[in-house]
Amino acid sequence: MNKPLVGILMGSESDLPVMEKGAQVLSELGIPWEMDISSAHRLPEKTAEYARTARERGIEVLICGAGMAAHLAGVVASHTTLPVIGVPLKSGALNGVDALYSTVQMPPGIPVATVAVDGGKNAAYLACSILSIKRPELAEKLEQFREQTRQALLATSRELKARQG
Repeated sequence: MNKPLVGILMGSESDLPVMEKGAQVLSELGIPWEMDISSAHRLPEKTAEYARTARERGIEVLICGAGMAAHLAGVVASHTTLPVIGVPLKSGALNGVDALYSTVQMPPGIPVATVAVDGGKNAAYLACSILSIKRPELAEKLEQFREQTRQALLATSRELKARQG
């Protein structure tokens, strides 16, 4: 898998820290990705072109992060039938609540899967789940990660109980 399977878009450079966390998860799972900045409002033609050509470039899932009005994921979803995952980003006076509502409240027929505010990592895990439908090796990697998470939490629980005597 060398050709990007996941396209990651963000509205501005300030979104990069959250979106890089998702890219890191994808890299750890061995999923190739590409990333770009493409504002729904300031670069609408670029955004539409990216979405329209994603499938032919081999992209299978799109992750879009934006704050405030957060229309990036919705605009992208309006130009493709690929799965789009929206990441509302914490910004502005409402600390991401406006972005959450803008991302999750899509009109019928143009769905956007939406993760938590600043949920770049979960967007990547959801992308992996989607890709694992056709790729059993990704399903196995995801299950291994979840088992490691379970074991780490159990170990922490045992340590806490041991400290209590």
